[in-house]
Amino acid sequence: MARQLRAEQTRMTIITAAADLFDRHGYESTSLSDIVEHAQVTKGALYFHFAAKEDLAHAIMELQSRASRQMATEMDARGHSSLEALMRITFGITRLSVESPILRAGLRLTTGGVAVRPPLTHPFTEWLDMTSRRLTGAVKESDIHPDIDVDAVAHSLVCSFVGTRVVGRSQEPVTRQPRRVAEMWHILIRGVVPVPRRARYLTLATQLEREIRSA
Repeated sequence: MARQLRAEQTRMTIITAAADLFDRHGYESTSLSDIVEHAQVTKGALYFHFAAKEDLAHAIMELQSRASRQMATEMDARGHSSLEALMRITFGITRLSVESPILRAGLRLTTGGVAVRPPLTHPFTEWLDMTSRRLTGAVKESDIHPDIDVDAVAHSLVCSFVGTRVVGRSQEPVTRQPRRVAEMWHILIRGVVPVPRRARYLTLATQLEREIRSA
């Protein structure tokens, strides 16, 4: 049991080191030797767990996907309205991205041309589906105008959410991400939420940003 625990700890050390390098320097610019040095493990230890750099990238994207699904499940279980759940999911993923190089690297790998291998679903496909389902629920709950194109809004929201990090990667520190997500929501809420319900969700966006920044 102790040997198995050490092996799992070594595996996570390697994944975290690779994620940090992928996030800071990109997938193509990071070698396995760089990862071995950064993780402070032997090449033998790395190859015991991962046969190639692509396997490491896939493990990181898998962890990112798992974290996103878990976040969505947790928010749904709390009984929030569909729109509030969606907002809390995006801010929750943002918080994890600020705290974890694995989540940041997962996004960079996804937007950097690294292939997503089955059975893993592409993160953007997951996010689009997750967003569309909750926007549909928000329409039914009268939190969103009934005549909106749910798929179009979902696509714009996911593109904006991903874009805030892609643009921000070279322009500003990751700690600025909660502000950008709040700005995204303030714009979107004014476009799709009926006036009588708008103040609630504008206030929520500000509150969720503040919670991350004060954590």
